[in-house]
Amino acid sequence: LNRLKEIHHEMGFKLLLNESIAIEKQGERISLIGVENWGKGGFHQYGDLAKATLGLEKDTFKILMSHDPSHWDHVTLDYDQHVHLTLAGHTHGMQFGIELFGLKWSPIQYFYKQWAGLYQKQGKYVYVNRGFGFHGLKGRIGVWPEITVITLRKSVA
Repeated sequence: LNRLKEIHHEMGFKLLLNESIAIEKQGERISLIGVENWGKGGFHQYGDLAKATLGLEKDTFKILMSHDPSHWDHVTLDYDQHVHLTLAGHTHGMQFGIELFGLKWSPIQYFYKQWAGLYQKQGKYVYVNRGFGFHGLKGRIGVWPEITVITLRKSVA
């Protein structure tokens, strides 16, 4: 694992392992927060949102990157700092499902409440990307690969 971290660093990537960075543009600031894996079931729970947000101003717009969407339900929603948007993945949409005429179904929805797309509760959002790779089954049936582009706009008060 340490060697993988070194390789990312050598390639110029900054892994956010229970930490955050500020992104500033035209006088606006966004806190980009990353936590280590936090999963349910047999997955490890190394993610430490309190550590990752230590020292952040309450009013800062916060985007959290957390691999497993169950972290949003179990930790982020009730966290004392408002995390505006969580970006997650993990489910791959189970690589099997039906998306037709507005119907979106996959067996993964019986394991994860948020499994593909945008969800909102308590004024907080999570976007779960289905990814473009695979796990186990070498392909996808009815669940297309996904690369997401999100445009953020400041609200007009």
